Amino acid sequence: MATSTPHRNAYAPPPGGPRRTAADPVPRPSWRSRLWRFDDKASPYAYIAPFFLVFGAFGLYPLLYTGWIALHRVEMTGLDRMEWVGWDNFDRILHDPEFWTAVGNTFLIGVMSTVPQLLVALGLAHLLNYRLRASAFWRTIVLTPYATSVASAALVFALVFRADGGLLNWLLHFVGLGDTNWANGHWTSKIAISIIVIWRWTGYNALIYLAAMQAVPTDLYEAAALDGASRWQQFRKVTIPSLRPTILFTIVVSTIGSMQLFGEPLLLEGGRLGATGGNENQYETLSVYLYNYGWNLGHLGPAAAVAWAMLALLLIIAAVNWLVGRFVRTSAV
Repeated sequence: MATSTPHRNAYAPPPGGPRRTAADPVPRPSWRSRLWRFDDKASPYAYIAPFFLVFGAFGLYPLLYTGWIALHRVEMTGLDRMEWVGWDNFDRILHDPEFWTAVGNTFLIGVMSTVPQLLVALGLAHLLNYRLRASAFWRTIVLTPYATSVASAALVFALVFRADGGLLNWLLHFVGLGDTNWANGHWTSKIAISIIVIWRWTGYNALIYLAAMQAVPTDLYEAAALDGASRWQQFRKVTIPSLRPTILFTIVVSTIGSMQLFGEPLLLEGGRLGATGGNENQYETLSVYLYNYGWNLGHLGPAAAVAWAMLALLLIIAAVNWLVGRFVRTSAV
């Protein structure tokens, strides 16, 4: 009968040979062993290196270079001439009433577009979560506005909101409200831009909510149904609490999107060069304000300062959303 031999260390001396003492040098591992160890340690960094290279080239470097330009006087007509001015560009925009008008317009349009958008998206997701016939077709229809370019959507809605011969005014004419000048009114212009944003992004958020709803365990709904809860009660007591992290995520993403509104206000004015967000800046957003400083006036220093101010506002909003989310989680527990 064959007997198994005990495992012997590769560096141990052969049986009957001289024993190795602590003073003897340890044999060096082979080159294959060293190569394997190097590959085992370096491979994870090699896998993630492309992301950091792309982020550094197209994300971090432009961000830092914009901050450097914000501290200099740089004109579009003389990009090779930079003059150090320190914080003067930030002081300039912070004392500009038009900047605060753009901040107010951005937040107003953001609230007017984000709140109805997420509420409608939540309702659509709740409807799509049930077993419908041709569910894939309806989900595609819901996502179609998101696949439409912002230029095409804004141009179509610019025709809809035209003061003379626009489709909306033609429909409102039957109830006596057909003479509304949507682009020149302070509130009507914000409503028009908000409608464009709602139309374009509601389907995107609805699919996010739908994916989160499908991840909710069915046992919770079955237990609620056994307790006599109606569908509306199940939606309020089961679906909404389960979607809290997703809802906070969509709020943050929608807030970031509202801070970057540019195509809708610009194309509502006709997409012409030198657009200022209305004849009284009534729908000028921060992105349009930055565009005016950088491209229309050619002052790149203040434009870069506006970009960093937008980043600071986004960080503040993200911090507020994080605190609200933390409070909701702790209160729920």
